[in-house]
Order: sequence, then structure tokens, then C-alpha cells
Amino acid sequence: MNRHFLRLADWSAPELREALDLARHLKREHRAGISHRDVLPGKTLAMVFQKPSLRTRVSFEVGMTHLGGHALYLGPEDIKLGKRETTEDIALNLSRYADGIMARVFGHDIVEELARYATVPVINGLSDLHHPCQALGDMLTVCEKVGSLPGLTLAFIGDGNNVAHSLLEASAAFGLQFRIACPVGHEPNADIVQAARSGGATVDIVHDPREAARGADILYTDVWASMGQEDEAEARRRTFRGFTIDLDLLALANRGCLVMHCLPAHYGEEITYEASRSENSVLFDQAENRLHAQKAILVLLLS
Repeated sequence: MNRHFLRLADWSAPELREALDLARHLKREHRAGISHRDVLPGKTLAMVFQKPSLRTRVSFEVGMTHLGGHALYLGPEDIKLGKRETTEDIALNLSRYADGIMARVFGHDIVEELARYATVPVINGLSDLHHPCQALGDMLTVCEKVGSLPGLTLAFIGDGNNVAHSLLEASAAFGLQFRIACPVGHEPNADIVQAARSGGATVDIVHDPREAARGADILYTDVWASMGQEDEAEARRRTFRGFTIDLDLLALANRGCLVMHCLPAHYGEEITYEASRSENSVLFDQAENRLHAQKAILVLLLS
């Protein structure tokens, strides 16, 4: 049976630690000039995009090149998921051509359906409910900067969205305490929260960013309106006013607190430019570590 990577909770904590350790190993060897082109020689990854992308496309394409394979970009007009032909037929066709499928889509049901019918591994490059590749890269970043994950407090400031969901699941797997400060009505998915709590995670949901920031080791944020929510952007700016990571909020956190953002950023909204360029910021380390975390997933699924 094929193994997929659709959400972090589908993998056990030991399996995620193995992926993280492999990512660290691959990064160290890459930095040392050691080639990994013999790891996935001749393998092809079909990359299905419903949404435009910078980091996801480049990191997966470069990652496959580093590993000796090839990545094929299939944009929104190339496939038209569920419109030109069914998701089932797309999964069955791509399985005959490629060794794996990565999909960056709107509805999470799309990656689930791809995985249901594909005869090759499917990786969730982003869906409206989860962003597991981002969260794994983020854990790699924190591990590099701090040295150890268990016991750290991650405070997410903003919408209870796909990134928050995956960070919540990452916190449960790696032993972090998770706090989220969001406006009323923008809490993370209740089922995801309950599952994390049932697994022993500490999850606090508050509505005051200052409460979440006090004593935090990580301050994390994301855009207030994600792709597909453009018509809500102005209303969300009003709703989320005050939920901004700035230098004042950072001052409430622990000394050395990491400032994180999955990018792209809307400076002056969810984060100020000053906070994003402060000595606490690891935004571009996160972006780089998407490459190494995803290479680990590719190795574990395709080799």
C-alpha cells in the first residue's frame, strides 16, 4: 500500500522525528557539497497546482533535482482539477507516468481523493485545511535555532487556518505547547484541536495577542486572508486589527523568541517590516528549510 503525506497527524511522532532527522542530515551533507543525485535517480514527481506558488514549486523542483530526479509542473490551466476531467482519472493517469504526485490545492478533499485513487505516493503541498510541508520545515528551523523542541511555547497570532492546523499537529508530535490568539469566530478547527488534546498536547485558544505572546519562545503569523479569500480581505483587515506581530508584541515574549511567518507577508498587517527583519526573525531560514524537509519526505516516500 502506498504511503502518503497529507497531514502530520497521519504519521506517528517517531516517524515525524525520523523525517526531521533525515532533513537535518540531508541539509548538512548538501551544505558540505555532498551530492545526493544517486538517491532518486530517474524518479519523476508530478506537481499539480491549483494555486500560484513561489516556495512550494521551487523547493520541490530543486529538491527533486538535488536527489537526481525530475519534477514536472502542471499549472491550473494544464489540468483543471475536477473540471476538464475527474480527480480520480487525473490520479490514475499521473500514476502511470510519475513516481509521485505533489498537489497544491484549495479543498483538502482533493488531496484525499488523489491519494484514494493514485497508485503512487501523494504529498499535500498545501490545502485549505493543512500545510504539513511548511510545518515540518518550521520544526527543522526551530530545532536548528534552539536545539530542542519539547517544552517550547509556540504562539500563533492570527487566523486558525491551514498553517495553524499543521503547526498544532506538529506541536502535538514534537512536544511543544501551542497557543493561538485569534478573533472570535476564527478559531482553529475544533476536531483538529480535540485530536491534538487527546494525544496529550497542550492547546490554548485566546483572543488577546498579548496574552498569547507573554513567555512565548516562538511568535508565528500568517496572512489574514488566504488565497481564495480575496473577497473577504477588507473585512478581515478590520476583524484582525491589533493581531499584528510588531516589536511591542515581541517584547512580551521570552528573550531570544523566534519570529516566524510562512510567507508571503503583507507588511503592516499581520507583521511589521521591522519585526520581520529583527534579529529574532527566521523567516528566510524557514523558506530554505522547506527544501530540506520536503527532500526528506521525498526520500521516505519515493526511494
